Amino acid sequence: MCGIAGFCNPEENYAVCGSRWRNVLNDMNLVQKHRGPDSEGIYLKNICGLAHVRLSIIDIAGGGQPMTRTRNGMSCAICYNGEIYNMHELKHDLINSGEYFDTSSDTEVIIAGYMREGIDFVKKLNGIFAFALWDESEQRLYICRDQIGIKPLFFALFGNTLIFGSEPKSLFCYPDFKAETDKNSLREIFGVGPARTQGNGVFKHVHELKAGHYIMYGKCGLKDICYWNLESRPHTSGFEETIETTSELLYSAVKMQMLSDIPISTFLSGGIDSSLVTAICSQELKKQGKILNTFSFDFEGNDTYFKSNSFQPSRDRPFVDMMVEFSGTNHRYLECDNAKLADYLYKAVDARDLPCMADVESSLLYFCEKVVPYNKVTLTGECADEIFGGYPWFHKSEAFENHGFPWTPDMTPRKELLKPEVAAELNLDEYAAEAYENSIAEVPHLDGENSEEQRRREISYLNLKWFMMTLVDRLDRTSMFTGLEARVPFADRRIVDYVWNVPWEMKCPKSPDYPNGLVKGLLRKASEKYLPQEVLYRRKSPYPKTYNPNYENEVRTRLKEVINDVSSPVRAIIDVKKVEEFMSKPSDYGKPWYGQLMAGPQMIAYLLQVNYWLSKYNLKL
Repeated sequence: MCGIAGFCNPEENYAVCGSRWRNVLNDMNLVQKHRGPDSEGIYLKNICGLAHVRLSIIDIAGGGQPMTRTRNGMSCAICYNGEIYNMHELKHDLINSGEYFDTSSDTEVIIAGYMREGIDFVKKLNGIFAFALWDESEQRLYICRDQIGIKPLFFALFGNTLIFGSEPKSLFCYPDFKAETDKNSLREIFGVGPARTQGNGVFKHVHELKAGHYIMYGKCGLKDICYWNLESRPHTSGFEETIETTSELLYSAVKMQMLSDIPISTFLSGGIDSSLVTAICSQELKKQGKILNTFSFDFEGNDTYFKSNSFQPSRDRPFVDMMVEFSGTNHRYLECDNAKLADYLYKAVDARDLPCMADVESSLLYFCEKVVPYNKVTLTGECADEIFGGYPWFHKSEAFENHGFPWTPDMTPRKELLKPEVAAELNLDEYAAEAYENSIAEVPHLDGENSEEQRRREISYLNLKWFMMTLVDRLDRTSMFTGLEARVPFADRRIVDYVWNVPWEMKCPKSPDYPNGLVKGLLRKASEKYLPQEVLYRRKSPYPKTYNPNYENEVRTRLKEVINDVSSPVRAIIDVKKVEEFMSKPSDYGKPWYGQLMAGPQMIAYLLQVNYWLSKYNLKL
């Protein structure tokens, strides 16, 4: 896993002042060095420059980048971030077509495939990736992102220059391109944040390349092309066949994503998702005489202060213990204290370049940092809930009746702490409603579905394109900021494509024991051969968060210091008296304003992050 960046301008000649532009590429590498601490490289031609920092996972000796390749008078260069899990199959086919290879890296598979088949070769890739490929012969740059959107890629068109990078911070290394905000930036932060509208980079002029898209740029101009998207098709298999197919896809995805030249690990929460990934990885490694490393996370004081609620019904530790014994892993329990959890709120903004999921994100950043000394590759259980229908809003009538993002049923907490004139100017209700309607208009409906199933498909689409992407962003930035490669087997494009078309009656099957349907029943049935019953039929409990009042007191104290400082930029946005009143009230952990975990303490922490973000980038409001 790596970081990429660069620029292209068909009307420029970067060779004229080559040393200056090589310095720019080096600066781009420097600000993303955390994504690739093992090595770095740059490539500069007349109208194009590529930069790359590398975290060495595959072909450690021969996989350096940017990588160049010349065949039959054609010359190309590539910088690439990701893993291609079907690389061996693709490489085999290319060799049979007459190609030969100098390395064992997946990078060379991409560039060789492009040179033989053109950009449509990207449709064959199964993996997590973002890459920039320069075709010297055609004087054309392609930037491309994987089908699901696991790896990030941001860009800006600055005059005639296309600037791109794995993270927004790399774009701001280009001369005279500065971090700026506008009204829509604040509407993103307060109206839909910590999520982001598809394609929106929040900073003024910055965009994120959408999942399943590539951009072609050169003298022909800029063309943004969608090469993959969800398709709705009738599901013709019976329930037992669907279970078996799902089970095979799950096993195949986990096994493929174990691809690595260095040891792997897993995050183990004790829930069905991470437990399934752990069980398969452990089983496969045992065949090789190896023991899997696993890690679980918790917070100081949660054994005393944990509060069960409808979103977080039980603690994880007993189920982690059960899975460690069941799978025979080498397990480590990691714990975060209150001061670190608050301190890392700011590091999380450094990693994301934006206000993010408050302590839900800062804690994961802390834990990733603690995993790296043991393993640089880990597999996680992320994305299963969005794909298999695990969240409460898949099941509650409110999500079907209310036309808005189901994880934010009430916009009031987002508006009530803002200055009245700011709230009026931003008009967050209108902004969120427009973002919602635009997404609903994209849903590929299936002819013949009744209104309930149509609505359920809409909710599924929103989860895949919005909520899942927020969590995927969180995982990428927190892991890569620490030099850890985190993988998501559930987001294998084959699983997403298949399960998207499985009817709800199979995803959540009813029975005498489950008259309202078994939540994630298809996943549970498909996992029966791998997991103990106690874990398999455990009620969902999301990623842990702290319930320690000392943490809440810590962030309250910090926010009071911020709002008492007249130079704090966030004061231009918030109503100080309302914020003080909000902080004086007891927090209700059972009423989140985003998702299942972000309640009162997370709103306080989010405002801290907003203030830090505005200060860090010297953003003018």
